[in-house]
Amino acid sequence: MSSSRILAVEGEGAFWDDREAVAACLREEVPRIPPWFGYDEAGSRYFEEITGLPTYYLTRVERSLLERHAAEIAEALGCGRLAEMGSGSAKKTRLLLDACAALRPTTYLPIDVSREMLELSAATLGEAVPSLDVIGLWGRYEAGLDWLRRSPDGPLVVAFLGSNLGNTTPAERDALLGDIAAALRPGDGFLVSIDLVKPGGELVTCYNDPPGHTAFADFRLNHLTHLDRRFGSRLRLEDFVPNAHYEHRDEVVEGHLYATQACTAAIPGLGLTLTLAAGDSINVGFSAKFDRDRFVADVGAKGFTAQAEWTEPDPAYGIFLFRRTGA
Repeated sequence: MSSSRILAVEGEGAFWDDREAVAACLREEVPRIPPWFGYDEAGSRYFEEITGLPTYYLTRVERSLLERHAAEIAEALGCGRLAEMGSGSAKKTRLLLDACAALRPTTYLPIDVSREMLELSAATLGEAVPSLDVIGLWGRYEAGLDWLRRSPDGPLVVAFLGSNLGNTTPAERDALLGDIAAALRPGDGFLVSIDLVKPGGELVTCYNDPPGHTAFADFRLNHLTHLDRRFGSRLRLEDFVPNAHYEHRDEVVEGHLYATQACTAAIPGLGLTLTLAAGDSINVGFSAKFDRDRFVADVGAKGFTAQAEWTEPDPAYGIFLFRRTGA
């Protein structure tokens, strides 16, 4: 019989006390709203709509890989504790959890900033995988990983699916890989999916709304709604146009909100004023694309060794399993 519970892994005084980080991002040369900020209740719902867009291939390709290889991946994981960073609805992960639960008693530890998503996925998985135990870790990645580090309950695999590792700057990614390595013990696993480099036109199509859809626009504009609700920004949604473009040099898709006219808005909760000219933008998302060999080397430099991989050549996408090799 399955069981589930939700744990707040950040103290109540600290949880969501991210004003310094948000303010620092908004003070960058191109103002930026950090990625976790987009996943409030509404943002999580909009992102679920994005995953169903006919032009958004990432979810479709990853699901196909899991459908074909879930049993093989579950066997390779080799343990019954699977944590997932940024779990969301866990729809794709269910394929892997089914395979894991068929092999051994399994505990699933999703980490997510949306309590609503954790509660929904726990209830759904409890019905779908009756033998599964779910311990939802409500908080940001770093807090969830720190909780795992302090809870040595046996072998562990940390999963980071959905190509979410790409939703970071290089510096943030380096720090996050370090945090993941610190949360694991020798022999523990790191299961990660990445979107591999491909033509820029294909990526621009993927990361913008096709005709008749507004999921990407709604998701990006919701960053401003959330900013206003949290810190009182008073930025008007009608003054911005959402769009994504591909930076070939950096191999990254950037989602922006472009100001259609000059605007100045005080953000009292952050103690700053944001001033934009017409055509200026606010960055509301990165999605890095990876060279396979360079990626394996970068993860290896954090104390991991590559164990297995499952890849799709077209569109190029991969799921990789690494093992923690040392303290």
